[in-house]
Amino acid sequence: MTIDQMTIDQMTKIFLADKESTLNLGILLGETLTAGSVILLEGDLGAGKTTLVQGLGKGLSITEPIVSPTFTLINEYTEGRIPLYHLDLYRLEPQEVLSLNLEIYWEGIEIIPGIVAIEWSERMPYKPSTYINVLLTYGDEGSRQAEITPFNCTISDLIATK
Repeated sequence: MTIDQMTIDQMTKIFLADKESTLNLGILLGETLTAGSVILLEGDLGAGKTTLVQGLGKGLSITEPIVSPTFTLINEYTEGRIPLYHLDLYRLEPQEVLSLNLEIYWEGIEIIPGIVAIEWSERMPYKPSTYINVLLTYGDEGSRQAEITPFNCTISDLIATK
C-alpha cells in the first residue's frame, strides 16, 4: 500500500494480513501525517488499536515504548518528528470524557500540536471538526481489516509534503 492509495475523501477498506501489517499501516501514517491530525480508533479488544498506535510512534521516530494508556488515560510522546498524544477512553463513560477537555490536543491549546490518536473514540460525546476514523475488525486466521474514513478532510489534506 502506498500513501497515494490513501488520498481519498471517502471510506476505504484495507486488508491487514497480520499484526505486522497493522504496525506497518501505523508506520505509514506516522511518516506522513502532519501536526494537527486526529485519528479516532474503534474496534473490539485485541483488534489492533494499540498496535496501530505503536506503528504511528515508529513512523514518527519515537524510540520510547508505546503502551496503552488504559489506566493513565493519556500518554504524551514528544521526542519524535512531531508529538504523539495517545489517549484511551476504554474505562470512561461519555460524561467523564467531557471533563478531560480533549480539544486542547487537537486545537493545540497549551500543548505543541502533534498527532492525536484516541482509542475507544466511540465513547466521545463530541468529536473534532476534522479527523480520520479507523475501525479495526477481526478477519480469518489472525487477519484484520481497517476501515478508514476521513471526516471533513481527505487523507491528502493531512499528509506532509516533502
